[in-house]
Amino acid sequence: MKNIWLYIFVSAGVSYLIRSTPLVLIRREIQNKTLRSFLYYVPYVTLSVMTFPAIIQATQSPIAGFLALATGAYLAWKGRSLFLVAVACCLVVFVAELFLI
Repeated sequence: MKNIWLYIFVSAGVSYLIRSTPLVLIRREIQNKTLRSFLYYVPYVTLSVMTFPAIIQATQSPIAGFLALATGAYLAWKGRSLFLVAVACCLVVFVAELFLI
């Protein structure tokens, strides 16, 4: 049981260092356009990397998940509302799983 506290403190320390190091080392605005562009897109890439596998694996059939992903991407590309995209994706999964399973 003592090891659990060691694990918690080590993970807290590493997490703190990762977050505090850029604040200490970078004191002025970043001028490099490439680095600024990279840092701008990091949150979006991280969100997509976490979300994409969940979309495919959340359904009973990966094909239904992929069809819902394609439908949602198409409707979002066309500028539809988030509510309409979510409802359409749910309907696509429901219908696809009726026929696939």
